[in-house]
Amino acid sequence: MNGIPEEPADLLISTRDLDRRAGELAHEMSQELRACVRPPVLVGVLKGSTLFLADLLRRFDIEVEVDFISISSYSQAGGSSGVVRIVKDLESDMAGRDVVIVEDIVDTGLTLNYLRRSLSERAPASLRAVTLLDKAARRIVPVELEYSGFEIPDVFVVGYGLDFQGLYRNVPEILAVKDIAKLANDPMLLVDRLFLEK
Repeated sequence: MNGIPEEPADLLISTRDLDRRAGELAHEMSQELRACVRPPVLVGVLKGSTLFLADLLRRFDIEVEVDFISISSYSQAGGSSGVVRIVKDLESDMAGRDVVIVEDIVDTGLTLNYLRRSLSERAPASLRAVTLLDKAARRIVPVELEYSGFEIPDVFVVGYGLDFQGLYRNVPEILAVKDIAKLANDPMLLVDRLFLEK
């Protein structure tokens, strides 16, 4: 033992790589959506997708519209029941529109599966989904995913919009938390290292 405390989180994806990948995805989507009769609608899933959505928006070279949806998943007796409900619905009518769901992370697939089903019932002209992070190792239900930023291992991540108990969304990179139990016991664990030491 050298007496140096172990870092509680590791860098998983740098700001440079996040910026590069957002540009690539925006270019790819712009090319595919260019022929739409009306501007496509990007549907940001609150709150985690906000930074990713903002970076995509700045890089689109076609006109797009934006709307937001907020959902909540809850379980009984601490388990994962897969029950999802809409907390804040879209303000726009999606009928006949080309819609892209913008997610921060897809793991079990339950949330995105619910969103795709719900939005499909609103008769969009087309429906696509993009996620910043794809944690395929945690998939419970198969779900269609047209665009993906990064496939990541089964680790708990924070930063770039992703939080733990409301904290760490404004960390500019994606960090992999080494000990989630330790973070659960002390949610402020990473604050000093990420903010106060700078």
